[in-house]
Amino acid sequence: MVKSLLDKLENMLFVPKNLQEIVLKCPSCLNKKIITDENTGEFFCGKCGIVLNDKITNTGAEWRTFSSDEGNKARTGAGTSLTMHDRGLSTVIGAVNKDASGKPLSTSMKSSIERLRTWDSRSQTQTSADRNLRQALNEMSKIKDKLALTDTVIEKAAYIYRKAMEKKLVRGRSIQGLVAACLYAACRDTETPRTLDEIAAGINIKRKEVAKCYRLIFRELELKMPVVDPVKGVSKIASIVGLSEKCKRKAIDMLNIAKKLGEVAGKDPMGIAAAALYLSCITMGESKSQKDISIASGITEVTIRNRCAGLRKIIEL
Repeated sequence: MVKSLLDKLENMLFVPKNLQEIVLKCPSCLNKKIITDENTGEFFCGKCGIVLNDKITNTGAEWRTFSSDEGNKARTGAGTSLTMHDRGLSTVIGAVNKDASGKPLSTSMKSSIERLRTWDSRSQTQTSADRNLRQALNEMSKIKDKLALTDTVIEKAAYIYRKAMEKKLVRGRSIQGLVAACLYAACRDTETPRTLDEIAAGINIKRKEVAKCYRLIFRELELKMPVVDPVKGVSKIASIVGLSEKCKRKAIDMLNIAKKLGEVAGKDPMGIAAAALYLSCITMGESKSQKDISIASGITEVTIRNRCAGLRKIIEL
């Protein structure tokens, strides 16, 4: 009897050559055409009709619509995110004063719903830490559009700010300063070419305060930042100045040679990128002054001249 049961199980399972999926077989007629009925929750054979399994889990849509517009029929809601103070897990009482059937609420029920809506919004920020986090994340969403930052950078900045709150680094310091420092740290971590001056100007505070907060979180959170590649700053400067693609490629070739020879280590990435672009302009015959590249990169003309001296040696070699 045990042997017959084992034979039936072997007949039900068919392992294909790639061993990645298992296809059911009918134990009665050995047919491979198995049909799934989502209404009754059954697996049955398409030839002889024998039921192989019942009460299966429904993996389809949770609801259905009879209207012409297509809605989102997913079983899950919106994904959680660190950029929201409650990570997207809170409930929201809507502003529409209607019941489930679409009828307007009575006056007494409307006032009750208003009180519930008020206490619901208040309960989300009960402590000062919650209010601080909510204001900081709002500042991050504002500066995201100003500096054209990606969602990955904002997510990383929110993660660093939450870690700073756990270490109690927020107390006694301005929210804007710490937000700017976390954004700069996130840009450094994701290798997004943004300078301290750009972030300080975007959030409208002094560069000195951003640098001070960045040194604090770098030291206390023990962050490990990758070395910034100067090649990533070439496209940004070239697009502002209006250089050609040949000029950009020439500057990238110079920087790649400089990286192999170790001339890039310990130098400001934007400074050496600006110097490479200036030398490529001279080589390709494009009339762009040091002042134009200095304004586009945020690097002084003296720094560009000093970096050009080192890159000229590479060109001669």
